[in-house]
Amino acid sequence: MIRILIFFAVLAAIAFGLAWLADRPGDIVLTWQGYRIETSLLVGLGIVLLSAIALAIVWTILRFIFRIPSLMALARKARRRNKGYAALSRGILAAGAGDVRLARKSANEANRHLPEEPLSLLLRAQAAQLSQDRDAAEAAFNEMMTRPETRLLGLRGLHIEARRRGDNDAAHHYASQAHRIAPLPWAGTAVLEHHASRADWEGALATVDSNLKAHAIDAQTAERQRAVLETAIALERQGTDATGALALARRALKRRPELVPAVALASLLFARRGEIRKASAVVERAWQKMPHPDLAAAYLDVRPGDSSVDRLERARRLFRLKQDSTEGRIALARAALAAREFKTARDAMAPLVAPGERPTSRMCLIMAEIEEAQHGDSGAVREWLARGSRAPSDAAWIADSIISSQWAPISPVTGKLDAFEWRQPDERLDYIEAMPEATEEIETQEAPPALTAPEPVAESAARDEIIPPPENKSNGAAETEPEIAAAETSAIIEPDQSRREHRATGSRPVMFPQPVPPDDPGTEPEKVRRVV
Repeated sequence: MIRILIFFAVLAAIAFGLAWLADRPGDIVLTWQGYRIETSLLVGLGIVLLSAIALAIVWTILRFIFRIPSLMALARKARRRNKGYAALSRGILAAGAGDVRLARKSANEANRHLPEEPLSLLLRAQAAQLSQDRDAAEAAFNEMMTRPETRLLGLRGLHIEARRRGDNDAAHHYASQAHRIAPLPWAGTAVLEHHASRADWEGALATVDSNLKAHAIDAQTAERQRAVLETAIALERQGTDATGALALARRALKRRPELVPAVALASLLFARRGEIRKASAVVERAWQKMPHPDLAAAYLDVRPGDSSVDRLERARRLFRLKQDSTEGRIALARAALAAREFKTARDAMAPLVAPGERPTSRMCLIMAEIEEAQHGDSGAVREWLARGSRAPSDAAWIADSIISSQWAPISPVTGKLDAFEWRQPDERLDYIEAMPEATEEIETQEAPPALTAPEPVAESAARDEIIPPPENKSNGAAETEPEIAAAETSAIIEPDQSRREHRATGSRPVMFPQPVPPDDPGTEPEKVRRVV
């Protein structure tokens, strides 16, 4: 609409000008070389205008003739550019689809037609990574570092390649350079994990603060990471600076009240100072949000000199706080078993092992201990041990397919901060589908001879509580394998007992690799660092 108005305005101005000239007639006289040319003003202006138009047309034709070579060069460049961008499109799609051959062919074609295009370098690097050509990929990323617009991309690519070959120092160097240029999330995370993997908790805390200021992470993530790092520092200092360790643990609890390791450590440090009420209150607050075997162990061990009856009373108090929790029932059953209150132990375990339920290995082992301690019934013990061998695994601390008996601030494989989570290990689907039939078969068939006389693994033995062994012991050699099997089973599925043994002996926790699905490519061998 505006253009139409402008057109009519210009047209009106021209008409007004012509009318103005028509109202003021005049003559133009030109004398040159004896010739006299005389005409009106309007005709003279028309001749001048037509002459200008003719000169412009002639100049355009001459200019086009002289520019034919350069226009042909521009046309060739345009064709090359179009071919290059078409190759880029094909290559990027091929790389996304995993077509290595087409990706490499397209990368070479794009690099030939568009040597200065940053996307050509990116496609060349991706094609090299797909074909496992690490040298070519690093060469492409190094070339990216020479250009300002692709410097960060080159640093990230070199960081990834360094981690793949296991060169953590080089990976940290590239991540630090990128972090100084721009506060990107991947660079901040890489620098944080580098400090954490070297147990540089102070440096990791400083990195968390810088990442939060740069908005690379949100406030909630920063609070969680700070709580984990403060708990890690407190665990290191609990033997040398108990007061400082307690302050750090309490600060971590303010940030994340559900952080189980911080709760257990704060309760332990309060108990060492003789503040039993505070030690119990810390666990009670956390128990209502997240019942956990570590919290139960800390609550029952708050006074090491307590008798089994006192521990049973504390277990009852803990159970009343959250009566629908599985861990509360297990803790009550263990305490009752140690106090030889077998009815209480059976009543606590009854809902967990009722028909239709799927008791875990730890629950089956507790039932075997109850049968052994109360009746010495080898048949019932064998049945529970057989069920436990096929029962679902208990929840444990898991990080990067590693099952640990206790929490750690970083993953032992990748060094990732706050990688451990409390959950049940993954089970095979065919095993789950076969469970009902397998359970019925266990209940009807007789147990193998290796389980004829298992030795009970009672928790009270760790506290010098004497449980009489079964009297019918005839073949000592036949008892060796069941005892070893029961001890190994206890070490795997009783993390609280493993923690007590760890505190008593000072040994490092045992970690068991989690089963990996067949289609999982896993971690490259040069990256794996197992901590046992």
